Amino acid sequence: MENLPRIGLALPEISTDDIAYVTRAMTENWITTGGPFVNEFENDLKAYLETSNDILALNSGTSALHLALILAGVKEGDFVLCQTMSYVATANPIQYLKAKPIFIDSEIETYNICPEALEEAILDCIKIGQMPKALILVHSYGIPCKINELTTIARNYEIPIIEDAAEALGSYYNDQKCGSFGDFSVFSFNGNKILTAGSGGALICRSDSDAQRARHLASQAKSLAFGFEHDAVGYNYLMPGLNAALGTNQLRNLESKLVSKNKINAFYKELFKQIEGVSFIETSSTRSKSNHWLNGICFGNIRCDHKTPQGLLEYLNSKNIESRFLWKPLHLQGIYTNQSYYGATVAEDLWKSGLCLPSGTGMSDEDLIRIESALKDYFKV
Repeated sequence: MENLPRIGLALPEISTDDIAYVTRAMTENWITTGGPFVNEFENDLKAYLETSNDILALNSGTSALHLALILAGVKEGDFVLCQTMSYVATANPIQYLKAKPIFIDSEIETYNICPEALEEAILDCIKIGQMPKALILVHSYGIPCKINELTTIARNYEIPIIEDAAEALGSYYNDQKCGSFGDFSVFSFNGNKILTAGSGGALICRSDSDAQRARHLASQAKSLAFGFEHDAVGYNYLMPGLNAALGTNQLRNLESKLVSKNKINAFYKELFKQIEGVSFIETSSTRSKSNHWLNGICFGNIRCDHKTPQGLLEYLNSKNIESRFLWKPLHLQGIYTNQSYYGATVAEDLWKSGLCLPSGTGMSDEDLIRIESALKDYFKV
């Protein structure tokens, strides 16, 4: 491996202002859950999303999904419709509740959940007398799904929508920001996201009563202001002040991060115009705008020339450049192979032929030059 600094896939970009604001939270001793830094983060995120709905800052996006499923009324044995091409955290909370995920294939325009396969799954559920209790929509890699078609289907069958916008902060659909379409919407602020709080997530509830219940459950379902009385089985899901301080300052610089993401996306698009047999993963929809969280490519006939995702991953690693495969479809994971699946092989084909490339906003021009040189060397451009 070359003795050069590692170029990560999506390392967080931490500014001196970020450090100063986190230091202020520590100095003022607001390091645990609750307090002014958490309130500020929730209010600022609400203003950014231009929503009147309540926002609850949590310790992870997974916690937010878990609470959303509870609020949607999901219980043991219930069916939950879920996109198969997603990170496993999208489906795991379904299992927490001992419900049953029904996985849906992708479509090729946005790489997200296929409306036709979705409706087929719903109709089959109806035939056996078990209407799905919720639908989880995902904007994979920051690319908005076909929200109009999918929400129309869900509303027709009165199925609550959980919008997993974990990767899509700053993405738009029909000039409306992702994370504002679901009955419940979820964000993640993990270290690799466009905005990081170190860890953390957020839950947005369309209903005020749902928001109040979510806040109650996330704070161990404490029923009294003083003492230790609890009226339900709750969870330790609230966001600490330290994370909120980092998230707040990161949010102030979100637009500049989006500009950087656009620059990186344009760099890759121009580069791959020179490489035959490789397609760049981007939506062809005119209704949506991606935040370009991660940039990915798919190998076509070039594989017969001994160029493969695995080969490129290993070659880039030898140059100390990180890359990763696309999400392995959840219905192919060993822990989920006994679940129902609807669709063809779009998600599977994407996984087998795709690779994600470095997309962190902290990359320098020198980093991009190194990546360009490595890619051209591998593809013999």
